[in-house]
Amino acid sequence: MNKITRRQALGATAGALTALGLAGATAHAAVTGSRTAVPATPAGTVDEVYQGRRIRIVPAAGGGDDHGGHHGGHQSPGLPTVLIDGRELHVMRNADGSWISVVNHYETFSGPLPLARAAVRDLQGAVLLPMGGM
Repeated sequence: MNKITRRQALGATAGALTALGLAGATAHAAVTGSRTAVPATPAGTVDEVYQGRRIRIVPAAGGGDDHGGHHGGHQSPGLPTVLIDGRELHVMRNADGSWISVVNHYETFSGPLPLARAAVRDLQGAVLLPMGGM
């Protein structure tokens, strides 16, 4: 007589339960539409990791004359907001079209991205503090 061993019974049970679990998860995913929607990134937005720091540049909201001012972000219309690890890097656009920041005030850059990368290098891991201290 051919008897089934405990090991064979457990193996068959485990295989059947795995197949049922996968089938159930697949059916649930198909019904609920579990695909994660990727939010649309506005044109001109930069979001990258550079030397372990997250740089995010959001273009100006519009309405500005794009001639610059003292600080970027919410304090000067027309300039992009430059964030390093979620903290704002204050930027200024010079009359000749070059860019400077509070971290690299005596060195000019061709745009906000090279400026932000240079600030990351110069910070050497230090946290960017808000203007005017804490």
